[in-house]
Amino acid sequence: MKGHYLLTVLCLLALITCSLVPSSDGLRRIVLKKRPLDLPKIIAAKRARSEGENRLGTGLEGMQQNLGDSEGDIVSLKNYLDAQYYGEIHIGSPPQKFTVIFDTGSSNLWVPSAKCYFSIACYLHPRYKSSLSKTYKKNGKSCSISYGSGSVSGFLSQDNVEVGDVVVKDQVFIETTREAGLTFLVGKFDGILGLGFQEISVGNIVPVWYNMLDQDLVDEKVFSFWLNRDTDADSGGEIVFGGVDPKHYKGNHTYVPVTEKGYWQFDLGDVLVGNLSTAFCEGGCAAIVDSGTSLLTGPTTVITQINHAIGAEGIVSTECKQLVSEYGEMIWNLLVDGVQPNKVCSQLSLCGYNGAHSESSNIEMVVDKERKEEKSIGDSPLCAACEMAVSWIRSQIKNDGVKEQVLNYVNQLCESIPSPSGESTIDCNSLSSMPNVTFTIGGKPFTLTPEQYIIKTGVGISALCISGFGALDVPPPRGPLWIIGDVFMGQYHTVFDYGNLQIGFAEAA
Repeated sequence: MKGHYLLTVLCLLALITCSLVPSSDGLRRIVLKKRPLDLPKIIAAKRARSEGENRLGTGLEGMQQNLGDSEGDIVSLKNYLDAQYYGEIHIGSPPQKFTVIFDTGSSNLWVPSAKCYFSIACYLHPRYKSSLSKTYKKNGKSCSISYGSGSVSGFLSQDNVEVGDVVVKDQVFIETTREAGLTFLVGKFDGILGLGFQEISVGNIVPVWYNMLDQDLVDEKVFSFWLNRDTDADSGGEIVFGGVDPKHYKGNHTYVPVTEKGYWQFDLGDVLVGNLSTAFCEGGCAAIVDSGTSLLTGPTTVITQINHAIGAEGIVSTECKQLVSEYGEMIWNLLVDGVQPNKVCSQLSLCGYNGAHSESSNIEMVVDKERKEEKSIGDSPLCAACEMAVSWIRSQIKNDGVKEQVLNYVNQLCESIPSPSGESTIDCNSLSSMPNVTFTIGGKPFTLTPEQYIIKTGVGISALCISGFGALDVPPPRGPLWIIGDVFMGQYHTVFDYGNLQIGFAEAA
């Protein structure tokens, strides 16, 4: 059970509040600070998260958002309890203070309402009191957000929102009147402030960032994140609205275009472990930059390869080992003979015959509400194991591997498949022998060293370490999808350029 709550322990290690710094350079700043670790609450939070998961686990749980009778649910790829970086905002006149997650993976603002009477969680956090605000305007439309480990519901209101040293007028936000689930009891945050695009906003509500621009509150259509990964530092980092602070980065940024508005999504190139390609994203993969996710997550197939290479331990998959024993040589032969990788498993009658990548795996990570059809052969654990084996064997063929050695390697990978909740533990004393992991973005390498991708808490015999790489399987057409979270953003200063629809990365200072 110890390993089951390690991720939550580390994900909540840097819970923080925010103080405001007067702006003398035209930039609007949110300074981030850390809160002390509260182990009993973290353990309770882990239990709450587990209660919301199915028997196999769900890692970063899919979130469905609904507004009234509107059509088209939105899937948000996160569990907000895993977010680390928090700051303060104020709502109303006179201002009422709330601690929120500044989240590039969603687009709405919500806080607890004074009209939340029947949820204990609301009494443990500040509640917005519209009757006290001179600038409040009634809206009243009902809405709800459902998580795997809980849900919130309420209604829309309109008021002024202060972010840093600027006031966004007439911002529509959600007052929650019900917060179901222990997640909200133990969470340090009061609400969420989304910094994604309006395309994924509940009810198409105009996000806070959009109103900042429309009301000419910032000089440039840019905001940037600097996350301080120094666990001993008082400051947890800084969010800058309206530009970038040159003190936060070294050299120049590498910019890549936003490929799909909604999340801050871009094309990720090849992923290398040491100097060897995993081959999974050789032709490109979709990725999103998400400040609300602690780890760097990707498909189980390639995350297993990475975690095996760095010595992380996951859950042994019986189906995977069975697959390698019975079909490994046939998969090798089909790939060597030139059969397309996405056709191999169907030719072996292990997956469906549509030639497409399976839409779910043995560990289902994201729940798509639109998928209501019954499970088919393409959804079986053996199919998922086959597709992973094909990817692993293909990468070794490309690296001139010998068949017997490759099949033995793939069998070892089966033992390194991450646990159902996505995390993998590691020996804290083995960092010096671990390889670097490199992500290709805009044709340039962005490398993480073991010291950067391993998350550690405690000292001596009480030290706990987990891999910064988590498994998250997003089915087509949205996936496969990588989520570039705080493990990466802590090493690379990130610019969200709304005006030019691009994202920039540079080494953090």
